Amino acid sequence: MSIYNADHAWLMLADGTTYEGRSFGAKGTAIGEVVFTTGMTGCQETLTDPSYFGQITVQTFPLIGNYGTNDDDVESDDIYMKGYIVREWCDSPSNFRATERIDNFLKRHGTIGLFDIDTRALTRRLREHGVMNGVITTEPITPENREQLLAQLGAFVIRDAVDTISTPAQRLYPAHGPRKYRVALFDFGYKRNIRESLRARGCDVLIVPARTTAAELAQLKPDGILLSNGPGDPGENVQVIENLRDIVALGIPIMGVCLGHQLMALARGGKTVKLGYGHRGGNQPVIDFETGRTFVTTQNHGYAVLGDSLDPAIARVSHVNANDKTCEGVEYLDVPVFTVQFHPEACAGPADTSFLFDKFLRMIDKQKEGK
Repeated sequence: MSIYNADHAWLMLADGTTYEGRSFGAKGTAIGEVVFTTGMTGCQETLTDPSYFGQITVQTFPLIGNYGTNDDDVESDDIYMKGYIVREWCDSPSNFRATERIDNFLKRHGTIGLFDIDTRALTRRLREHGVMNGVITTEPITPENREQLLAQLGAFVIRDAVDTISTPAQRLYPAHGPRKYRVALFDFGYKRNIRESLRARGCDVLIVPARTTAAELAQLKPDGILLSNGPGDPGENVQVIENLRDIVALGIPIMGVCLGHQLMALARGGKTVKLGYGHRGGNQPVIDFETGRTFVTTQNHGYAVLGDSLDPAIARVSHVNANDKTCEGVEYLDVPVFTVQFHPEACAGPADTSFLFDKFLRMIDKQKEGK
């Protein structure tokens, strides 16, 4: 049977715009923030990226799932997004590593899918009006339930994202090969390949809960600290930000990625702002001020650091987005800390900036030599 004989499904945005398509994945109704990603590959990594917590994700690339899914290319153990929207999904994947169709992958994780809608029109609307809440459902939207759904959309806010998905306990992952350093990786919703990038460079990686304090961290005696990516409004994490002020004072080298970049800026007196439609995908150009080079990066964020809100006596903007000139990196001048908005582990995506993990380890080397 053709996938185009599938049951109907709908998306309604908070402004009342409604799209009717067809259902794949799980059945049901879910409300979330509707965003789009421009990635051409890596749909399984996108689906399992915890930074999509509470969101309904639209793929701008028209055909998704042609190489299927497997047990290896995941960034976490679950799908945290509320819904998944594509123009077309492939029901006959062709890849020697494939073990499952994307439809079954969504069903197994209880994630609602919608296809056979004009994703270009939907993306244009989000670009012109900004991301907005939406409801994805396999139940018909009728005059009787429309107003109730619109009221729910108006009240929906992504809350407690980091606390909801962060690990409740520490977990150690040993280095691949000879051990060089021990790195504490804060779990704000970390991607697995951040962890693996460190392990591949000889680091034992200790995953720690988001609210780990400076006192707790000092007892663990890590050689370095990595602040991970994660979902939600960075300003919501008041206790984490307060903890980071004390953690910086320990003098341990720190690298921040994505949400970790934003949280560090807030801890050092900076400000963040919500972007109109964010940066999501594997084709974001970033200018490195130190070298003058432009790197193509993988990104997934809806907030940005306001570079001019940071005290120039203690911080300098190191990278900016070549498209909209938003802050993409910060070097801190008074402490051994640097942060970036993009994803140097880049799974899926370009590996242009994977050298930043080596920079982080050189910071640890330098501190060890100085002691």
